Amino acid sequence: MAIKVGDRLPASTFRVITADGPKPLTTDEVFKGKKVVLFAVPGAFTPTCHKNHLPGFLTNADAFKAKGVDAIVVTAVNDQFVMNAWKGASGAEGKIEFLADGNGDFAKALDLTIDASGNGLGLRSKRYAMLVEDGVVKVLNVEDVPSKAEASSADSLLKQI
Repeated sequence: MAIKVGDRLPASTFRVITADGPKPLTTDEVFKGKKVVLFAVPGAFTPTCHKNHLPGFLTNADAFKAKGVDAIVVTAVNDQFVMNAWKGASGAEGKIEFLADGNGDFAKALDLTIDASGNGLGLRSKRYAMLVEDGVVKVLNVEDVPSKAEASSADSLLKQI
């Protein structure tokens, strides 16, 4: 059953690139004791994700912070090297944290996956946005169609906080 408002995020491990190289980062390290905006995309650099979804969160980063949000994070079923390259290409360094879910373990644990094999992309995360407080989902907006970023947009989530 898919995660819902009121549920605690499942324990999972992401991968990130640091100055010392790749490192694991647990859900506790990201969410424990914090108010976090988490959004997920089917793939880094894909048209809707790169040109529509991510820019809204980048533009509204200060507005989220003004509402008490400690961090904005994005995840995708991509490796940490791709996610790091996407962070650099998008100019999001220092504003949004990019969490690689390379094997889709987090997406599977949330039961928010899509099969994009028909487009050569394999198993991916659904597009969604959520507000998480101390590991508990407070707001959750999941897109019905992966190519749209409306319900899961930064503007939509910002209005709900």
